[in-house]
Amino acid sequence: MYGLWKPRVLGAWRVPARGAAILAVNHSHNVDGPMIMGTAPRPVHFLIKKEAFVGPLDPFLRGIGQLKVDRTVADRAAITDALDVLAAGGVLGIFPEGTRGEGDFASLRAGLAYFAVRSGAPIVPVAVLGSTERRGRLVRALPPLRSRVDVVFGDAFAAGDGSGRRTRKALDEATVRIQERLTAHLADARRLTGRRAAGPL
Repeated sequence: MYGLWKPRVLGAWRVPARGAAILAVNHSHNVDGPMIMGTAPRPVHFLIKKEAFVGPLDPFLRGIGQLKVDRTVADRAAITDALDVLAAGGVLGIFPEGTRGEGDFASLRAGLAYFAVRSGAPIVPVAVLGSTERRGRLVRALPPLRSRVDVVFGDAFAAGDGSGRRTRKALDEATVRIQERLTAHLADARRLTGRRAAGPL
């Protein structure tokens, strides 16, 4: 990551030094996951679409602790693997929007709330902000090579309401709270880094 781009990491100390934690990362570039893996202060286990586990990438991704998920079904094996990471005190990485898009946390899936409420692990919001410049891109979904990429970690917070409830209503309410916190962190990160423009990052 440091060889191909120029990461600037802000607030990494906000990631709990020990114990379970969930990194909730916005997703607008293909490099977002690897960027977090390369700059986070602790090893991160991401839920990654099964389509990425092909050829030599399969043993590599497994070897560095990444988790394969089938996004077309309720993948119980992936859910168990993710909960096992948190039960062991590890760090789980999630793109709560489910797929690469605008990276603005506008549409969150319920998975993040489920893992946070079920495990009790705090959520650390993470904003990955790449260049909006289109020129110099070898691949459309990647920031231009050698451009600056800001990785901004926010304050950890609890997703649940303290009741321990895991009902559908409780998860829906947790999702609303999470979205508010993630959206606020993204706005703060843009102000902090000077990346005020809306749209694809």
